Formats: sequence, structure tokens, C-alpha cells
Amino acid sequence: MIRRIVRARTSICISALVCALAWLFAGRELVAQAVLAVPAGLPDWTFNIPDKIQPTAVKVEGVVKAPGSAKEYEAARIAGNATPPDWFPDEHPAAPPSVKGGPGITLACGSCHLMSGQGHSESADLAGMPAEYLIRQMAYYEAGTRKDDARMGPLAKTTSDKDVREAAEYFAALKPSVFVKVIETATPPKTFIATAGRHRQLHPDGGTEPIGRRILQIPADPFRTEIRDPHSGFIAYVPPGSIARGKALVTAPASGKTVRCGICHGETLQGLGEVPRLAGLQPLYIARQLFDMRYGSSAGKAAELMKPVVGKLTDDDIIAMSAYLGSLPPR
Repeated sequence: MIRRIVRARTSICISALVCALAWLFAGRELVAQAVLAVPAGLPDWTFNIPDKIQPTAVKVEGVVKAPGSAKEYEAARIAGNATPPDWFPDEHPAAPPSVKGGPGITLACGSCHLMSGQGHSESADLAGMPAEYLIRQMAYYEAGTRKDDARMGPLAKTTSDKDVREAAEYFAALKPSVFVKVIETATPPKTFIATAGRHRQLHPDGGTEPIGRRILQIPADPFRTEIRDPHSGFIAYVPPGSIARGKALVTAPASGKTVRCGICHGETLQGLGEVPRLAGLQPLYIARQLFDMRYGSSAGKAAELMKPVVGKLTDDDIIAMSAYLGSLPPR
């Protein structure tokens, strides 16, 4: 089982927005998204829409426990987004209400990003990210320079500066660990996109499918992912040769299409000053953010600087870079 598993200074680094803030807390209910559709410019594999036919489903019922945790919860209590489960409270500092939930909180940060801050593939990895960077992303969402009209824009407009700072400082104090295992293969297991969490899962019929020009990411254990267990991560299947190709694009001397991420994010890609780390982020999330930068839904100063660079990358380049960055251990 897998264990827990920017201010840009140049136009040739991957934008700090690769790990954009996607916090989920507010003091009022938000209108639910009626119909899911792939945003303009995103390949469908980066934005999971559940399949109409669900061959199997994860059921969370009764009293729920997570391996290695002394805690237990009623399934109904942790089913929503107001009171996320805190399976391992000794592994992090005391969390503010905006993260753990409380009176007036309908969407707590920990519900999507987990109390560990590393989150799932549909949300950003916030663990150990610079607090000022996270605060700046919320400001971008509030101003509309970062676009997410369905969720983050409204949330940013209804969240107090105090809550934003408390949550940012909490996540900045966390230490990330390996949360995704990147596997190169031409024939990954056959999957379907489940309604639960909009995650890919193994198809009960077994078999394989061609990887094509995609990243396919699945929970290592769908049940543990569904109960927000921060000790159960993900597996990302990528095309053969992706990691080496991505390394060449990211680390080679800047020329042509190479992207010297280390100039802004540090030579080890663990972050530099207010610029966040890229190492160990989930490949599916990285790819989605790069496509967003290309098509304009990720904005802000850094993204605008990066857009001409990302615009030169092919889809295969983005897949390779995402695979390489995701394969690096964070620290």
C-alpha cells in the first residue's frame, strides 16, 4: 500500500500556479454545479466526468475506521464537507476552524485537501507550500484573475482575511511525503470514472487498455480515499519514456522548448522563497494546471509570464513534464 503517498522571476519556469489553492470553506451555501462539462482547452482525461454506467461503487456505511488510526467515525458524519475526519491528529499542529470545520463553516479545507494538506487529484497539494503564496492565490480568485466561477471564486469572496491567513499558515507548517506512485506502461489496467470523488477506479471486469496520450490516475485504495484517509495515496499511469523525457524538458539547459523550472522553484524543485515546490505533486493535477495556463483559466502575474512558454509545449510535453515532476519525492 502506498504511504502518504510564486512569484515567478522569469518566463521560463513553471508557474507557481501549478499548485493553485483550491480551498473549500465558506460561511454560506454555494449553488451546486448542475452539469459537469470539460472546461475549454482541457483534454477530457484531465477532468474526470463520471461514466454513465457505474459497474461498481464504494459504499461507506456505519462506523468507519482507517488502518493505523485510533479514531472512528459514523459514515454520515464524514460524508459531507463541513466536518472532515481527522484520522491522525498527532501528525499535524492544531487546525483552525476553516480547516477542520466548525460553526458557520459549510465547506472546510480538510474535506478536499485532507488534514495532511496533500489532497486528492482534483484538488491542490498545499502541504508545506509558502503561506504568502497561498494567500496570493486566494486574492487572485477573489479578483477573478484566476477563474473558477463554480467554486473558488465565490468562496474567495466570502472568506475572511483572518480565515485565509490561518489556513495558509496551517498548511505551510505541514511536511509533505510521497503520496503518488508514477508507473510507466503502455497498457494500464482498465478503469472507469466513478461517481464517488470523480476518481478513476479499476474496472471489476479486469483487463487492460491502451494508455495513449494520457495520464490515468487511480486511488491505491478507493475506500480509504473515499473516507479521506491521508495515509492512502494514488497511482499514476503514464506513457513509457515519459519520466526521462520530462526530466530532459525540465532540467536541460534552457533552449527551444526546455523549461528550466529550477530557476524559480529551486534546483531540486522543492520550492524557493515564496515560490512553491513542484516535486511530488500529483501528475494529473500538474497537467491540468498547465493546460489551464495555456488556455487562460489560470491567471495572475506568474501565469501570464508562463503562457508563452506553455503555449510552445505539445500535449506530450505536458504529459512528460507532469510525470517527471510527480515522480520526484517531496521534502
